[in-house]
Amino acid sequence: MSAILTTATKNACLDSSAPGSLSQGTPHLGLHTALGISGAEVSGGTPAYARKPVAWNAAASELRDIAASVTFDVPASITIMAVSLHDALTGGTRRAWMPAGSSAPRAFSVDAAGVTNNDLFSPAHGLAADNRVCFWPTIGAGLPTGLSEDTGYWVIATGLTADAFRVATSQGGSAVDITGIGDGAVQKFTPVVIAAQDTYQVTSFSVGLPG
Repeated sequence: MSAILTTATKNACLDSSAPGSLSQGTPHLGLHTALGISGAEVSGGTPAYARKPVAWNAAASELRDIAASVTFDVPASITIMAVSLHDALTGGTRRAWMPAGSSAPRAFSVDAAGVTNNDLFSPAHGLAADNRVCFWPTIGAGLPTGLSEDTGYWVIATGLTADAFRVATSQGGSAVDITGIGDGAVQKFTPVVIAAQDTYQVTSFSVGLPG
């Protein structure tokens, strides 16, 4: 078993300027058209898309957030799926990412009955049919067999109750076949479809430490 970090220690880590930290390089936010740390970045447009520099508030309550919102110029005919932290205006390294328009992750689990019916259990989850969600594994464990990280799913109407839900890989599609028990976190997010040249504002980008 590993030790649990205190809130003060987590805040100090988040505020650190050590190599590889949030403050290294010249921190910029960027927009991406796919989930995951390697999702493709937005490009093009008139005015042209570019990453935006950010400053950080001091960490508090185990989170560190950007000090001010940033607004991007975004080209037509794209869907914004994720926002990422980079350590440079161009190139560099992606330090963190989050789904676009995301809410706080919630715990979920799959038991033997869930495997039988492809049900995911999360009390008072608040999800509705056609909501978009992604999944995060519990530290040191994998997601229930059948679900994948860095993948966007749709909540479907079939089997939807206040405490349980099913997901599909396409809107209104068949439930994903869950073949193993397990748990993790489910996170609702809202992709943004940009039909014509427009702007997109990021008002919050908070980073935390697990454990």
